[in-house]
Amino acid sequence: MKITIVAVDLRSPAWASTAVEDYLTRFPRDWKVELKTVKEEPRHGQSKSDLMAAEADRIRKAIPKGAWLCVLTPEGRLLSSEQLADTLRQAKLGGRSGACFLIGSSFGIAPEIKALADLQLSMSKMTFPHHLARVMALEQLYRAEAIQAGSKYHK
Repeated sequence: MKITIVAVDLRSPAWASTAVEDYLTRFPRDWKVELKTVKEEPRHGQSKSDLMAAEADRIRKAIPKGAWLCVLTPEGRLLSSEQLADTLRQAKLGGRSGACFLIGSSFGIAPEIKALADLQLSMSKMTFPHHLARVMALEQLYRAEAIQAGSKYHK
C-alpha cells in the first residue's frame, strides 16, 4: 500500500526529522511511505481564512489522485490503533490506490479540504506541535501495519 503524509510547515526541527527518518525505515517494502511537505503561508497581516485558502491550493495539489484521505484535525473522530488498522485495511480492500494523511499548518485546514476527507481523525483532545503530530502519525501507521501483520510490536 502506498501511504503519503502531506504536512504543511515552514521547517522541521532536527529532532523531528530524525524521528521521521527512523520510522520511514521501519516499514516493510510493500508499504511505500512518502512524506510531502507543503509550504506554510507566510503571515503578512492576512486573515486566518485567507491563509488557509492559500495553503488549500498547495495541499490539493499534493494529495495523490485516487487516494483515501484522512485529515488530522482536533474535531475529528478518536480511533484506537486497532480501529485505525482496520480502517486502513478496509480502504485497501476497497480498491483505493493508497492512503493520504494530511497534517495542516498552525492555522488549521481549510473547510473545503476537510470536506474531501474520507475520515477526519483526532489524535487526542490535547494539542501537539505539528512536527510531533507527524512523528505520531508515522508511529501509528507503523503500528497499524504491525497489527495487520500480527507482529509483536503491538501488545
